[in-house]
Amino acid sequence: MNPEPVTRSESQPPAVTRIELDFPGGKRVDARVGGHVISTDQPPQFGGEGAAPAPFDLFLASIATCAGVYALGFCHARDLPTEGLKITQEVIEDPGSKLPAEIRFVVRVPAGFPEKYRAGLLRSIESCKVKKTIAHQPAFSVELA
Repeated sequence: MNPEPVTRSESQPPAVTRIELDFPGGKRVDARVGGHVISTDQPPQFGGEGAAPAPFDLFLASIATCAGVYALGFCHARDLPTEGLKITQEVIEDPGSKLPAEIRFVVRVPAGFPEKYRAGLLRSIESCKVKKTIAHQPAFSVELA
């Protein structure tokens, strides 16, 4: 499936987020974004020290934490309880490609969570920007400076 071409308004330039990478040694790669440093490393079986999560683990965690942010936002906007709210992300791998074939969220709501908000909570998780970005299939390009 090919993504739709990106169209931009002539009057409004596209927003650009820049992430700078540093290479502090070994298999470690640090990303600087929004005033934060996100460290990564490869596990020992891939030549790293396992001193930080591997990039793919952070990718998967970004999907899960995005779902969590949207769930919290839904609950906070309605003054709903979040103590005891649990979301588990399950990644089902395609045996041929070894890539995720399905990402499933299992949501456990706190005791007494109103029935009338359960479907809305699930819809809020579906709205996660990380998930939408993956579904949109952005174009990737690599170039020398």
